[in-house]
Amino acid sequence: MAVNKNALIRYKTIDKCLQNRYRKWTLEDLIEVCSDTLYEYEGIDKGVSKRTVQADIQIMRSDKLGYFAPIIVLDKKYYTYEDPNYSITNIPLTEQDLGKLTEAVEFMKQFQGFSHFKELDGMVQKLQDHIYSQKTATKPVIDFEKNENLKGLEYLDAIYNAIIKKQAIHLTYKSFKARQANSFNFHPYLLKEFRNRWFVIGKKAKNPGILNLALDRIVDLDRSSLTYQEAKNFDAATYFQNAIGVSISPEAPLMDIELFIDHAHAPYILTKPLHHSQQVVERDNFGVTISLKIQHNFELEKEILSFGESIKVLKPLDLKRRIKDRLLQNLSNYNTELTTKNIQTAAKKLEHKGYAILNNVYNLRELRKLKKAIDKALQLQTNKDKFSERALLKKHPELLEHIFGKRLQQIITAIDKDAFLCKAIYFDKNIDNNWYVTWHQDLTINVSEKKIAKGYTGWTSKHDIISVRPPEEINQSIFTIRIHLDEANESNGGLHVIPGSHKKTHTDAARTLISENTDAIKTEIKEGGIMLMKPLLLHKSAKSTNQRKRRVIHLEFTSMNLMKELKWDEKLELQYFQ
Repeated sequence: MAVNKNALIRYKTIDKCLQNRYRKWTLEDLIEVCSDTLYEYEGIDKGVSKRTVQADIQIMRSDKLGYFAPIIVLDKKYYTYEDPNYSITNIPLTEQDLGKLTEAVEFMKQFQGFSHFKELDGMVQKLQDHIYSQKTATKPVIDFEKNENLKGLEYLDAIYNAIIKKQAIHLTYKSFKARQANSFNFHPYLLKEFRNRWFVIGKKAKNPGILNLALDRIVDLDRSSLTYQEAKNFDAATYFQNAIGVSISPEAPLMDIELFIDHAHAPYILTKPLHHSQQVVERDNFGVTISLKIQHNFELEKEILSFGESIKVLKPLDLKRRIKDRLLQNLSNYNTELTTKNIQTAAKKLEHKGYAILNNVYNLRELRKLKKAIDKALQLQTNKDKFSERALLKKHPELLEHIFGKRLQQIITAIDKDAFLCKAIYFDKNIDNNWYVTWHQDLTINVSEKKIAKGYTGWTSKHDIISVRPPEEINQSIFTIRIHLDEANESNGGLHVIPGSHKKTHTDAARTLISENTDAIKTEIKEGGIMLMKPLLLHKSAKSTNQRKRRVIHLEFTSMNLMKELKWDEKLELQYFQ
């Protein structure tokens, strides 16, 4: 049965509607969408009749075209597919279709080998293999790269037609970085595939710059009433020639890049060059050095990183540092894989020894974000000599999301699932203000207001912070987490601790006796690591002997359960952040 172009457009339109199960489709809805689609693609403005769409549905249901579409009517009004996975695009090819395709392939094969038709080679092989497998009911012998789950492919046809007909489109688009989708008018110039993803190249209305938009980030697409703006200075042949991928900056300078590839992997890059500008600079028994003259963009970095340990950037230095930084970040992601066993062991050591160290709790990216957030929060400090912020989270609650990451929350829960925060201090100690602190125990907690209660002594108020010494039971329940933003060791004031000294509050004489007759531990903590500590643990810090900073976030937690057990009738309100 011969089918004209307009009928095929209607069948595809009805099929697309019935696949959309988020909307109920009446016959009137289908008529309206078919009319709009024919006007968009063919300029037919007389619309489609009710009888025509009804006939289309009957043909789709029948075997005339081999569709056998399972179209049903719900509530005597709404059309849909009984099988939610059905589509006319999924039906097998008919003998007639196979015959026509075979003729087309034989025709295209005549042009293989001609330089003007090199792009046809892969297409001809793909079609030929598909026809062979359909005719013989065998498995394909050629497997082309594909991504069947890639989103946005349903917009390819509409964008293609908009480009050839020079029509503006209206997009609803949500980039990977955006929290919400954004709607705007767009003038498409080119469809481009890169690494099995599709992009549309064009420009926004009232925006002179050329943009690339990923089809898989398009939320919705419709026609625009705007007059199409021609691409005056856009030439696809030259636009992409100085870069890899689709992230192009026309004004960006070209970079002279040199890469060393080891002997084992050199053939992969020599037989499949990274870019048409690739040249061999030097060969030796260890590998090959190549040069590229290219723009620096996101895709270039991904290409280099994809070769892992087999490649090294020789120049320029900025690119070399950036790749090295990304590799270190990747390594830190592996190093911060704290296991349940690691955390439980640290919790047990904290209970028995009074302290424990867990390095690599924050990876490099998290650490940089945390440092940046603290610098931003404290940049308005008026006192230049100020080395600490004793109400850190009370004054800067925006830091909570940067401090309390997933791993830190796991650690806190492992120690005490009912713990709550009662103190948060930031120290920024360098060689000028990192004084010597003698052996001591941390005996006070912070509260929101003074309320006289039994067992609570030594009330103080300084810098709007009210502190009090709680009963022994409270101090025993407290634990401290010291987050180190810089490396801490003996040379920059790292703590000395006496293991096991946290079981009770010691007198001055007892502290002297213990410290003089016990070997202390000198703690060393990497940046991004934490130290768990009981506040009654005897500890001291040394005077810094180098110029390096020792920035620390000091968090103290106590147990809600203990508060309930002690029948804390006076209800002292602790500073509590969650």
